[in-house]
Order: sequence, then C-alpha cells, then structure tokens
Amino acid sequence: MTKEVAIVTGATGGIGREFIRVLDKETLDEIWIIGRNKEQLTKIREQYGKKLIPICMDLTNAQDLQSIQTLLTENVRVSYLINNAGMARMMPSKDFEAEEIAKTIQLNCNVPVTLINYCIPYMARGSKIINVSSASAFQPVPFINLYAATKAFEHSYSRALHMELKPAGITVTAVSPSWVDTDMLEKERNGRKIKFHGIVSPQRVAEKAIKDAKNGKDVSICSFYVKCQHLNVKLIPHKLVMKIWMRGIKKYL
Repeated sequence: MTKEVAIVTGATGGIGREFIRVLDKETLDEIWIIGRNKEQLTKIREQYGKKLIPICMDLTNAQDLQSIQTLLTENVRVSYLINNAGMARMMPSKDFEAEEIAKTIQLNCNVPVTLINYCIPYMARGSKIINVSSASAFQPVPFINLYAATKAFEHSYSRALHMELKPAGITVTAVSPSWVDTDMLEKERNGRKIKFHGIVSPQRVAEKAIKDAKNGKDVSICSFYVKCQHLNVKLIPHKLVMKIWMRGIKKYL
C-alpha cells in the first residue's frame, strides 16, 4: 500500500512548525519532520500525533543527507517536499570562517537540490516542492550577501525546475518572504532594537506558500511590502538599491 508522505526540513523552526500545522490538515499518511534538535522534534510529534515521523539529523553532514535516500521506497509517494532548513548571519564577509561559508552553501543550496533529486522519482502528478527562499534573492544585499546569494541560487533553480517538471504535473514554488518573525531573526544589535519593515508571521508565510503551490505558482510572495520590493528592484538600478540598504543598516553596523 502506497503511503502519502510530506517531508519538512528545518522542522523545529518557526516557519517549519507552521508548515507542519498546515500539512496536518491534509490527507497525508505521514509527515517526516527533519531537524537537529531531538527534544524539539519529539515535542512536535507529541503535539500532533503518530502521523509525524521525527528524523533527527544534520543535513550539512553528507552521510546524514544521503541517508534520506534509504527511507524512500516503492511504497512511498512524496506529496510535499518542503525545503525550509537554512542558515543566515549578518556580518562582514571577511569575518566568515571557511567552515561557516561551506555549511551555509551546503544547507542553502546543495541540500535542497539533492533532496529534490532524491524525491522526484517518488513523486507523481499533483506533488509539490516548496523551497523557502527569500526576498533577498531579488537583488545583491551587502552584509548578508552570502545568505542572499544562496537564496538567489535557490530562487532561480526553483523557477527553472518548475518549468522542467510542469509536464509531469509537479509544482515547484520558491517562497520569497522578507523579514519573518522567528527566533532566527536577530532582534537587537549594538544595543539598538532593530526595526524590520514589512515583517510578517511565519503562519502567514506557510499558509500562503501552500495556497500558491496548490495554485501552481512558481513564486510565493505573501505581503504587499514584498510585492513592491520585487517591482522596485526591477525598475531601480541595483547600485542604488544597495546604497539605500546601506543607509538603512548603517546604525546597526
């Protein structure tokens, strides 16, 4: 008997938890929740029940990532693959250690592409791939440029793959929020509370992403603020966009 399965990476984070909440209402047999914190994964399973299958691993570890492939068998149909795990840090590029650079690129770029390739053979018409990218993918962003560049890769890859898989009835959606109110977001820097224009809740991001994926969209934008941002960076030279950004973050550096 074939099992209808959803896979969520970064499951213990704010957006990941909201994806689980939304998917729990779907007609799925199992939701595989992937994260590094075993205790948090167990708590989430206790909250939602036996449908959730906790998978504790570090996806930046090549062996852990490869082990996902062994879980995919002939009786599994992947209805949803949600690549939500990611790394981000705001700091001068020169201050990054080589290990953090490698892990950021691995988690934000290599992991989603690898998991997609693992899962495609177990998908069918109606299956959905949701990649949590960012509005920072729309233009170069100094001081978070490593993160922004990885998200630009994810955004471009997702949209192109959507076109490739369209004849098979598989949707690929790049989710492009701006600031999201999660624990990952740094709230204070140098004694100053950081103001985040256009900040949204993780609930809003997840709900809009699932809705847009069901509607066959290749990009999910969940707020008017980001829609304006998306339009602006098409019309305004990126050099000017970066100058405006630098002016806004100057007091936090």
